[in-house]
Amino acid sequence: MIIARSPLRITFGGGGTDIPSYYRYHEGFCISGAIDKYIYVTVMRPFTPGIYLKYSQLEHVERVDQVQHKIIREALSMQNLRTPQVEITSLADIPAGTGLGSSGSFTTALLKALHAHRRRLISQQELAELACHIEIDRLGEPIGKQDQYIASYGGLTCFTFHKDDTVSTESLKVSTQTIFELEDRLLLFFTGFSRKAGDVLKDQHFRTEQKDLDMIDNLHYVKKLGYKCKESLENGDLTQFGQLMHEHWEHKKKRFDNMSNPQINEWYDLAMANGAIGGKLVGAGGGGFLMFLSHDSTKLRQAMNAAGLEEVRFHFDFGGARALF
Repeated sequence: MIIARSPLRITFGGGGTDIPSYYRYHEGFCISGAIDKYIYVTVMRPFTPGIYLKYSQLEHVERVDQVQHKIIREALSMQNLRTPQVEITSLADIPAGTGLGSSGSFTTALLKALHAHRRRLISQQELAELACHIEIDRLGEPIGKQDQYIASYGGLTCFTFHKDDTVSTESLKVSTQTIFELEDRLLLFFTGFSRKAGDVLKDQHFRTEQKDLDMIDNLHYVKKLGYKCKESLENGDLTQFGQLMHEHWEHKKKRFDNMSNPQINEWYDLAMANGAIGGKLVGAGGGGFLMFLSHDSTKLRQAMNAAGLEEVRFHFDFGGARALF
Protein backbone atom coordinates (compact mmCIF):
# COMPACT_ATOMS: atom_id res chain seq x y z
CA MET A 1 0.00 0.00 0.00
CA ILE A 2 1.16 3.52 -0.85
CA ILE A 3 -0.07 6.50 1.18
CA ALA A 4 0.51 9.98 -0.23
CA ARG A 5 -0.61 13.35 1.01
CA SER A 6 -0.71 16.92 -0.33
CA PRO A 7 -1.23 20.08 1.73
CA LEU A 8 -4.12 22.49 1.41
CA ARG A 9 -3.28 26.17 1.03
CA ILE A 10 -4.10 29.77 1.84
CA THR A 11 -3.44 32.65 -0.56
CA PHE A 12 -1.58 35.75 0.62
CA GLY A 13 -1.94 37.88 -2.52
CA GLY A 14 -2.48 37.92 -6.26
CA GLY A 15 -5.17 35.24 -6.31
CA GLY A 16 -7.11 35.07 -9.58
CA THR A 17 -4.19 36.06 -11.81
CA ASP A 18 -3.15 32.40 -12.15
CA ILE A 19 -5.97 31.63 -14.60
CA PRO A 20 -4.84 31.05 -18.23
CA SER A 21 -7.34 33.55 -19.66
CA TYR A 22 -5.45 36.27 -17.75
CA TYR A 23 -1.81 35.22 -17.51
CA ARG A 24 -1.48 34.24 -21.19
CA TYR A 25 -1.94 37.92 -22.03
CA HIS A 26 -0.69 39.79 -18.96
CA GLU A 27 1.39 37.37 -16.83
CA GLY A 28 0.18 36.45 -13.36
CA PHE A 29 1.66 36.50 -9.89
CA CYS A 30 0.52 35.17 -6.54
CA ILE A 31 1.83 34.15 -3.12
CA SER A 32 0.57 30.97 -1.48
CA GLY A 33 1.18 29.23 1.79
CA ALA A 34 0.79 25.47 2.26
CA ILE A 35 -0.76 24.50 5.62
CA ASP A 36 -0.72 21.33 7.70
CA LYS A 37 -4.19 20.23 6.60
CA TYR A 38 -4.03 17.52 3.99
CA ILE A 39 -5.67 15.40 1.34
CA TYR A 40 -4.58 11.75 1.65
CA VAL A 41 -4.71 9.18 -1.14
CA THR A 42 -3.93 5.48 -0.76
CA VAL A 43 -3.21 3.17 -3.69
CA MET A 44 -2.93 -0.61 -3.44
CA ARG A 45 -3.39 -3.72 -5.56
CA PRO A 46 -6.51 -5.63 -4.47
CA PHE A 47 -6.84 -9.42 -4.61
CA THR A 48 -9.40 -9.36 -7.44
CA PRO A 49 -9.29 -7.60 -10.86
CA GLY A 50 -11.05 -4.30 -11.36
CA ILE A 51 -10.92 -0.69 -10.23
CA TYR A 52 -12.13 -0.03 -6.68
CA LEU A 53 -12.62 3.61 -5.64
CA LYS A 54 -13.53 4.93 -2.21
CA TYR A 55 -14.08 8.67 -1.86
CA SER A 56 -17.37 10.42 -1.06
CA GLN A 57 -18.84 7.65 -3.20
CA LEU A 58 -17.97 4.03 -3.92
CA GLU A 59 -17.13 2.74 -7.38
CA HIS A 60 -16.27 -0.71 -8.69
CA VAL A 61 -15.74 -0.90 -12.46
CA GLU A 62 -13.78 -3.05 -14.87
CA ARG A 63 -12.36 -0.43 -17.24
CA VAL A 64 -10.82 2.99 -16.82
CA ASP A 65 -13.34 4.64 -19.17
CA GLN A 66 -16.15 3.51 -16.82
CA VAL A 67 -14.80 5.52 -13.87
CA GLN A 68 -17.17 8.34 -12.87
CA HIS A 69 -14.66 10.42 -10.88
CA LYS A 70 -13.23 12.65 -13.58
CA ILE A 71 -9.80 13.31 -12.08
CA ILE A 72 -9.20 9.68 -11.18
CA ARG A 73 -10.35 8.58 -14.64
CA GLU A 74 -7.93 10.92 -16.39
CA ALA A 75 -5.04 10.05 -14.06
CA LEU A 76 -5.58 6.32 -14.57
CA SER A 77 -5.91 6.69 -18.33
CA MET A 78 -2.48 8.30 -18.42
CA GLN A 79 -1.00 5.30 -16.57
CA ASN A 80 -1.73 3.03 -19.56
CA LEU A 81 -2.81 0.11 -17.38
CA ARG A 82 -3.23 -3.02 -19.48
CA THR A 83 -5.17 -5.02 -16.89
CA PRO A 84 -6.52 -2.57 -14.28
CA GLN A 85 -6.33 -4.00 -10.78
CA VAL A 86 -6.12 -1.09 -8.38
CA GLU A 87 -7.85 0.25 -5.29
CA ILE A 88 -7.79 3.98 -4.55
CA THR A 89 -9.06 5.62 -1.37
CA SER A 90 -9.09 9.32 -0.50
CA LEU A 91 -9.47 11.08 2.86
CA ALA A 92 -9.36 14.76 3.77
CA ASP A 93 -8.73 16.82 6.90
CA ILE A 94 -11.11 19.48 5.54
CA PRO A 95 -13.90 18.87 3.00
CA ALA A 96 -13.93 20.13 -0.59
CA GLY A 97 -15.53 23.41 -1.61
CA THR A 98 -14.07 25.44 1.24
CA GLY A 99 -11.59 27.59 -0.70
CA LEU A 100 -8.38 25.86 0.41
CA GLY A 101 -7.43 24.33 -2.94
CA SER A 102 -8.69 20.82 -2.29
CA SER A 103 -9.00 19.83 -5.96
CA GLY A 104 -5.37 20.64 -6.74
CA SER A 105 -4.28 18.97 -3.53
CA PHE A 106 -6.25 15.82 -4.37
CA THR A 107 -4.84 15.64 -7.90
CA THR A 108 -1.23 16.01 -6.78
CA ALA A 109 -1.68 13.44 -3.98
CA LEU A 110 -3.28 11.00 -6.42
CA LEU A 111 -0.51 11.38 -8.99
CA LYS A 112 2.18 11.12 -6.31
CA ALA A 113 0.62 7.89 -5.01
CA LEU A 114 0.21 6.37 -8.48
CA HIS A 115 3.81 7.13 -9.42
CA ALA A 116 5.12 5.73 -6.13
CA HIS A 117 2.97 2.61 -6.57
CA ARG A 118 4.61 1.98 -9.95
CA ARG A 119 8.06 2.84 -8.54
CA ARG A 120 8.42 5.98 -10.61
CA LEU A 121 10.01 9.22 -9.45
CA ILE A 122 8.37 12.54 -10.24
CA SER A 123 9.77 15.99 -9.45
CA GLN A 124 7.78 18.82 -7.85
CA GLN A 125 7.71 20.68 -11.16
CA GLU A 126 6.59 17.63 -13.14
CA LEU A 127 3.93 16.81 -10.55
CA ALA A 128 2.46 20.33 -10.65
CA GLU A 129 2.52 20.44 -14.46
CA LEU A 130 0.85 17.05 -14.77
CA ALA A 131 -1.87 17.99 -12.27
CA CYS A 132 -2.55 21.21 -14.21
CA HIS A 133 -2.63 19.27 -17.48
CA ILE A 134 -5.32 16.95 -16.11
CA GLU A 135 -7.55 19.61 -14.56
CA ILE A 136 -7.14 22.47 -17.05
CA ASP A 137 -6.23 20.87 -20.39
CA ARG A 138 -7.91 17.45 -20.28
CA LEU A 139 -10.96 18.32 -18.17
CA GLY A 140 -11.31 21.95 -19.27
CA GLU A 141 -11.91 23.32 -15.78
CA PRO A 142 -11.90 27.17 -15.68
CA ILE A 143 -9.43 27.23 -12.81
CA GLY A 144 -5.91 28.47 -12.19
CA LYS A 145 -2.55 26.82 -11.53
CA GLN A 146 -1.87 28.09 -8.03
CA ASP A 147 -3.42 25.14 -6.16
CA GLN A 148 -1.53 22.40 -8.00
CA TYR A 149 1.79 24.20 -7.66
CA ILE A 150 1.58 25.06 -3.96
CA ALA A 151 0.34 21.53 -3.16
CA SER A 152 3.36 20.13 -4.98
CA TYR A 153 6.00 22.53 -3.62
CA GLY A 154 4.66 23.44 -0.17
CA GLY A 155 6.13 26.27 1.90
CA LEU A 156 5.49 29.99 1.49
CA THR A 157 6.01 30.37 -2.22
CA CYS A 158 5.76 33.05 -4.91
CA PHE A 159 4.60 31.92 -8.35
CA THR A 160 4.93 33.83 -11.61
CA PHE A 161 2.66 32.53 -14.37
CA HIS A 162 4.21 33.35 -17.72
CA LYS A 163 2.48 33.95 -21.04
CA ASP A 164 3.96 30.75 -22.51
CA ASP A 165 2.28 28.65 -19.75
CA THR A 166 5.52 28.09 -17.83
CA VAL A 167 5.62 28.84 -14.10
CA SER A 168 8.52 30.26 -12.08
CA THR A 169 8.73 29.53 -8.36
CA GLU A 170 10.53 31.41 -5.62
CA SER A 171 10.42 30.89 -1.86
CA LEU A 172 9.13 33.90 0.05
CA LYS A 173 12.15 35.40 1.81
CA VAL A 174 10.72 35.77 5.30
CA SER A 175 12.40 35.40 8.66
CA THR A 176 11.61 32.59 11.09
CA GLN A 177 10.15 35.19 13.44
CA THR A 178 7.74 36.38 10.72
CA ILE A 179 6.64 32.79 10.06
CA PHE A 180 5.89 32.30 13.77
CA GLU A 181 3.99 35.60 13.89
CA LEU A 182 1.92 34.65 10.85
CA GLU A 183 1.01 31.32 12.42
CA ASP A 184 -0.04 33.13 15.61
CA ARG A 185 -1.89 36.03 14.03
CA LEU A 186 -3.54 34.50 10.94
CA LEU A 187 -6.91 33.05 11.95
CA LEU A 188 -9.16 30.85 9.80
CA PHE A 189 -12.91 30.59 10.42
CA PHE A 190 -15.30 28.34 8.51
CA THR A 191 -18.36 30.20 7.23
CA GLY A 192 -20.48 27.09 6.73
CA PHE A 193 -20.92 27.96 3.06
CA SER A 194 -19.26 25.74 0.45
CA ARG A 195 -19.00 25.97 -3.33
CA LYS A 196 -17.02 24.68 -6.31
CA ALA A 197 -14.25 27.02 -7.44
CA GLY A 198 -15.08 26.33 -11.09
CA ASP A 199 -18.63 27.61 -10.60
CA VAL A 200 -17.33 30.91 -9.22
CA LEU A 201 -14.51 31.27 -11.75
CA LYS A 202 -16.53 30.63 -14.91
CA ASP A 203 -17.68 34.24 -15.03
CA GLN A 204 -14.15 35.56 -14.46
CA HIS A 205 -12.81 33.28 -17.19
CA PHE A 206 -15.53 34.32 -19.66
CA ARG A 207 -15.20 38.06 -18.97
CA THR A 208 -11.41 37.92 -19.19
CA GLU A 209 -11.59 36.02 -22.48
CA GLN A 210 -13.97 38.71 -23.77
CA LYS A 211 -11.46 41.43 -22.77
CA ASP A 212 -13.84 42.93 -20.20
CA LEU A 213 -11.90 46.03 -19.08
CA ASP A 214 -13.39 46.14 -15.57
CA MET A 215 -12.37 42.54 -14.89
CA ILE A 216 -8.89 42.94 -16.39
CA ASP A 217 -8.26 46.20 -14.50
CA ASN A 218 -9.41 44.48 -11.30
CA LEU A 219 -6.95 41.63 -11.84
CA HIS A 220 -4.17 44.07 -12.73
CA TYR A 221 -4.75 45.81 -9.40
CA VAL A 222 -4.87 42.53 -7.47
CA LYS A 223 -1.54 41.52 -9.04
CA LYS A 224 0.01 44.81 -7.89
CA LEU A 225 -1.32 44.12 -4.41
CA GLY A 226 0.35 40.70 -4.59
CA TYR A 227 3.74 42.34 -5.18
CA LYS A 228 3.07 44.74 -2.29
CA CYS A 229 2.17 41.79 -0.05
CA LYS A 230 5.48 40.16 -0.95
CA GLU A 231 7.37 43.31 0.01
CA SER A 232 5.55 43.76 3.31
CA LEU A 233 5.96 40.11 4.33
CA GLU A 234 9.65 40.04 3.45
CA ASN A 235 10.11 43.24 5.45
CA GLY A 236 8.25 41.72 8.40
CA ASP A 237 5.61 44.48 8.31
CA LEU A 238 2.52 42.45 9.18
CA THR A 239 0.40 45.51 9.92
CA GLN A 240 0.83 46.68 6.34
CA PHE A 241 0.18 43.14 5.13
CA GLY A 242 -3.12 43.06 7.05
CA GLN A 243 -4.15 46.38 5.52
CA LEU A 244 -3.33 45.04 2.06
CA MET A 245 -5.51 41.99 2.75
CA HIS A 246 -8.43 44.32 3.49
CA GLU A 247 -7.78 46.30 0.31
CA HIS A 248 -7.56 43.03 -1.64
CA TRP A 249 -10.92 41.90 -0.26
CA GLU A 250 -12.60 45.18 -1.19
CA HIS A 251 -11.44 44.78 -4.80
CA LYS A 252 -12.14 41.05 -4.89
CA LYS A 253 -15.80 41.67 -4.01
CA LYS A 254 -16.17 43.81 -7.12
CA ARG A 255 -15.50 40.86 -9.47
CA PHE A 256 -18.87 39.15 -8.97
CA ASP A 257 -22.17 39.86 -7.29
CA ASN A 258 -21.99 36.50 -5.49
CA MET A 259 -18.43 36.90 -4.25
CA SER A 260 -19.83 37.53 -0.79
CA ASN A 261 -23.26 37.71 0.87
CA PRO A 262 -24.87 39.73 3.69
CA GLN A 263 -24.00 37.13 6.34
CA ILE A 264 -20.33 36.97 5.33
CA ASN A 265 -20.18 40.78 5.23
CA GLU A 266 -21.67 40.90 8.73
CA TRP A 267 -19.05 38.46 10.04
CA TYR A 268 -16.29 40.42 8.32
CA ASP A 269 -17.42 43.68 9.93
CA LEU A 270 -17.62 41.91 13.31
CA ALA A 271 -14.03 40.72 12.94
CA MET A 272 -12.78 44.17 11.94
CA ALA A 273 -14.40 45.61 15.07
CA ASN A 274 -12.86 42.94 17.30
CA GLY A 275 -9.15 42.66 16.69
CA ALA A 276 -8.69 42.11 12.93
CA ILE A 277 -6.46 44.37 10.83
CA GLY A 278 -7.72 42.92 7.55
CA GLY A 279 -9.05 39.75 6.01
CA LYS A 280 -10.76 38.08 3.09
CA LEU A 281 -12.46 34.93 1.92
CA VAL A 282 -9.81 32.39 0.97
CA GLY A 283 -10.07 30.97 -2.56
CA ALA A 284 -12.37 31.94 -5.39
CA GLY A 285 -15.05 33.34 -3.09
CA GLY A 286 -18.70 32.67 -2.41
CA GLY A 287 -18.02 30.70 0.77
CA GLY A 288 -15.43 28.59 2.52
CA PHE A 289 -13.07 30.16 5.06
CA LEU A 290 -12.68 33.72 6.25
CA MET A 291 -9.04 34.51 7.02
CA PHE A 292 -7.99 37.46 9.17
CA LEU A 293 -4.72 38.94 10.33
CA SER A 294 -5.25 40.02 13.92
CA HIS A 295 -3.67 42.50 16.28
CA ASP A 296 -5.65 40.94 19.15
CA SER A 297 -6.13 37.22 18.46
CA THR A 298 -7.90 36.48 21.75
CA LYS A 299 -10.54 39.17 21.23
CA LEU A 300 -11.07 38.10 17.62
CA ARG A 301 -11.46 34.42 18.56
CA GLN A 302 -13.97 35.23 21.28
CA ALA A 303 -16.08 37.41 18.99
CA MET A 304 -16.16 34.93 16.11
CA ASN A 305 -16.80 31.95 18.38
CA ALA A 306 -19.70 33.83 19.96
CA ALA A 307 -21.07 34.36 16.43
CA GLY A 308 -20.99 30.58 15.88
CA LEU A 309 -17.95 30.34 13.60
CA GLU A 310 -15.54 27.44 14.05
CA GLU A 311 -11.84 28.20 13.92
CA VAL A 312 -9.31 25.89 12.25
CA ARG A 313 -5.83 26.38 13.67
CA PHE A 314 -2.86 25.57 11.48
CA HIS A 315 0.88 25.69 10.93
CA PHE A 316 2.67 25.96 7.60
CA ASP A 317 3.77 22.88 5.68
CA PHE A 318 7.20 22.95 4.02
CA GLY A 319 7.20 19.44 2.56
CA GLY A 320 4.63 19.68 -0.21
CA ALA A 321 3.21 16.53 -1.81
CA ARG A 322 4.93 13.41 -0.56
CA ALA A 323 4.56 9.66 -0.37
CA LEU A 324 4.52 8.77 3.31
CA PHE A 325 5.30 5.09 2.81
